[in-house]
Amino acid sequence: MIRLGVVGYGYWGPNIVRNFAEVPGCQVVAVCDMRPERLAAVRSRFPAVKTFADPNELVSDRRIDAVAIVTPVSTHYDLTMQALKAGKHVLVEKPLASTSEEAARLVDEADRRGVVLSVDHTFVYTGAVRKIRELIATEVGDIYYYDSVRVNLGLIQHDVSVLWDLAVHDLAIMDHVLPLQPCAVSATGMSHLAGKPENIAFLTLFFDNHLIAHLHVNWLAPVKVRRTLIGGSRKMIVYDDLEPSEKVKVYDKGVTINGQANNGDVTANQRYRMLVDYRSGDMFAPQLDITEALTTEARHFISCVEGGRPTLTDGHAGLRVVRILEAATRSIAARGRIVELDAMGCAA
Repeated sequence: MIRLGVVGYGYWGPNIVRNFAEVPGCQVVAVCDMRPERLAAVRSRFPAVKTFADPNELVSDRRIDAVAIVTPVSTHYDLTMQALKAGKHVLVEKPLASTSEEAARLVDEADRRGVVLSVDHTFVYTGAVRKIRELIATEVGDIYYYDSVRVNLGLIQHDVSVLWDLAVHDLAIMDHVLPLQPCAVSATGMSHLAGKPENIAFLTLFFDNHLIAHLHVNWLAPVKVRRTLIGGSRKMIVYDDLEPSEKVKVYDKGVTINGQANNGDVTANQRYRMLVDYRSGDMFAPQLDITEALTTEARHFISCVEGGRPTLTDGHAGLRVVRILEAATRSIAARGRIVELDAMGCAA
């Protein structure tokens, strides 16, 4: 039985506790939060769970095997490092840390102690994203582009920009489904609220081949949009997370270039149009696993702790995402200047 402690019972914490409480082989034994009313809510719903106001007490509790950290980004490094040094397995809310240097230290510490470090990139565990990974490996062909829009009105964060709050989801999805890592980043963004980080941002990722990715995130949109387009040489994918069903649609559409057209009686434009062939075939919507993503993630985390193996969203994946976010932040400060990434995904 893996005994779990949860630090943070605010917006996301109750979901973490609820899902892990239902995982076979796991027992939620403790919850920590600084607000008494939240701890009262824990005791009301889970009478057997011990509550703490001080995270240090929870982390040092020898009964606890693993810790889920569901707190603001600025606290991730200190709390996660403390838990790792106490020999605990850790699941930490996204992003892994505030800087790539901090994230790398956490990865090194987890590797050194032989414990599981996982990042709560929840979307990776959705049936839709898992199916997209499968389709990219088998159906799509060469990837041309990844284009996503993730906009809504709020929830505006006071301590991180929209890039670190919303774009982190799409970067985690890309890290999971695409076969390549980006080599350079360009980003622009703007804050329209005095004293707050950027509330709108546009991020472009360059790769060593012809693949290009573009992310648009915004906290001040009048509507909520969660849509991704993935174009390939054989098939194209539309992923709309707000669709109640058929969240993923696969289109047999594309453009191919035929052989040579050497007729000297036609103009260059006519010759080009003769070479281009537009393919418009069927669309199909694959059946998806509708299990709640956090349920899948909780089961996966406990299974990996029991088996001593890394999760799909381990510390290394979290580090790659943080490095891109850090490079994008640097690019925004330089009004879109391209920031090169080295082979490890670190800003050069």
